[in-house]
Amino acid sequence: MASLLKTALALPLFSALAQAAFVPAPTDLTETTGYYNQTVRYKQVPEGICELTPGVKSYSGYVDIEEHQHIFWWFFEARDVDPSTAPLTVWINGGPGSSSMIGLFQELGPCGVDSNGEVFSREYAWNNVSNMLFIDQPAQTGFSYSIPVPGYIGLSSQLVLLEEDVCPHYAHGCQTYSYPSPLYTVNSTQNAAPGMWKTLQGFMGAFPQYSRNGFHFATESYGGHYGPVFNEYIETQNALIDSGCLPNAHRIQLESVLIGNGWFDPLIQYEAFYNYTVNPGNTYGLTLPNGRVRNQMYNGMYGRGNCYDQTIQCRRSGRNDVCAKADNFCYLIVEYVLDVALGRDEYDVRELMPDPFPPTFYVDYLNTPKVQQAIGAYVNFSEGSSLGGGFSNTGDDDRLQGAVKDSKKLVDQGIYMVQFNGDADYVCNWIGNEVVAENINAPGFTSAGYANISTSDDIVHGVSKQSDNFAFVRIYEAGHEVPFYQPVVALEMFQRVINGYDVATGKTKIKQGAGFMTEGPAESTFREGNGTVQYEVVPTNATFNTTTNEPNSVGNSTRSAGKLRKRQRNWIPKPAGFKREYTAEFNGL
Repeated sequence: MASLLKTALALPLFSALAQAAFVPAPTDLTETTGYYNQTVRYKQVPEGICELTPGVKSYSGYVDIEEHQHIFWWFFEARDVDPSTAPLTVWINGGPGSSSMIGLFQELGPCGVDSNGEVFSREYAWNNVSNMLFIDQPAQTGFSYSIPVPGYIGLSSQLVLLEEDVCPHYAHGCQTYSYPSPLYTVNSTQNAAPGMWKTLQGFMGAFPQYSRNGFHFATESYGGHYGPVFNEYIETQNALIDSGCLPNAHRIQLESVLIGNGWFDPLIQYEAFYNYTVNPGNTYGLTLPNGRVRNQMYNGMYGRGNCYDQTIQCRRSGRNDVCAKADNFCYLIVEYVLDVALGRDEYDVRELMPDPFPPTFYVDYLNTPKVQQAIGAYVNFSEGSSLGGGFSNTGDDDRLQGAVKDSKKLVDQGIYMVQFNGDADYVCNWIGNEVVAENINAPGFTSAGYANISTSDDIVHGVSKQSDNFAFVRIYEAGHEVPFYQPVVALEMFQRVINGYDVATGKTKIKQGAGFMTEGPAESTFREGNGTVQYEVVPTNATFNTTTNEPNSVGNSTRSAGKLRKRQRNWIPKPAGFKREYTAEFNGL
């Protein structure tokens, strides 16, 4: 999972940096005060910028949660249900430091951007059935900012500030950045929770007409840290509101939490890299090339003083330096083995690197003056943020962060919680996430079975194991960003959850303690094989076919057989009797 962090650190330096693309401060934002006295600045976004459905409104703006922390949000009305009565769903991406414009434009928002830079309408957008709020958090992520400053990227790939909005001839990537001071953002999941709550307070107070009928929280990836911790914080704040301790705050009626391919527990999920690639392996027939590499990975995980031990030391000590060291070691020695040995994409093992999916054409689109003016942006856009460095320094990635414990609390409080997982993802693979689900230990979950998910297209896209208000979902032929690869089942799953029905059929109303359990085999054993796995690099202008579950042909490219990533059941824990010492098997490495 540390690779998400490493990616986020690099993205601001190389993502669509335009020459002299400075952003003038908007002058047409409406200012109001939301709940908890949060200042909100916003504007209505013109039709055609993203939402192409006539009459469906969208708004964007900022909640000023601190003097130098301004959180960007983009809201879309529901398409197919009355926005005044539709539920409200927030979506955040992970990272830490990944913009939620990723989810909006690549996965489940009302629009995407094609290779020609043209906006297209997304048929299976989640705002078909819910009002949707996309938030760039923490500050300095995406369009969120601390202080807007002109700058460029220097020879050492570091931001260099300029005195004014003039790009010198020697500079590369001149644009308006968020001043990257660690003083004006946060460095851990726990520290980010209050800012998220304040952002919701601001938006809900500014737009009470969209905030009355239930609240749902959806996220992915590092959202395995964010989702449980943030929402348990919301429930804690609700208790204070109910007791009269926060008179200016609004009670957020949380109803469901959906987490896609989440990073919850590092100890479980670092182990799952070995399980996904070696034993029992993934369901696409992809494995590490030889015994030497497999043994290296095993020893890196379980050898004395290695990843397992260091993660335990992090958990016991709580020290930033211990956790940061463990995180870096586990990433390089355990997680990164797949990248080096197979050259495949951690987020969809079916594809060789560089993988063009999901496409990133929207990044250039968001850095056009027309779009930035339309949404009231103060800074240029980048998918990732250098704030990941702060999280890295605290070892946040390697901490338990209470994610499993807080998930169980949410389930026990009656919140409908769903873990959904694309089984071609390696970085937060379904083998590890299934063990997380077992550790959440929702009442009746261990006795439930895997049931096929029925959808309107009559194709079995995956299975669900559910007991009352907790469900674990495996989606076939999907990488890390599930709604991009399998839009039909993703939307129908989402619709069922926010309306309070079971994931598999959408026919049973879910109620805590009612004793509902899916019926089926105890394990999910379906294997896709290598029929959609790619053995040549896919061209950047290729499109993904969600019917065949592989790229469409482009020019002379071949698609070959096989698709990559994520999860086959049969978790194999650390073998009984393993000794904490180097054995002869490892001595020759």
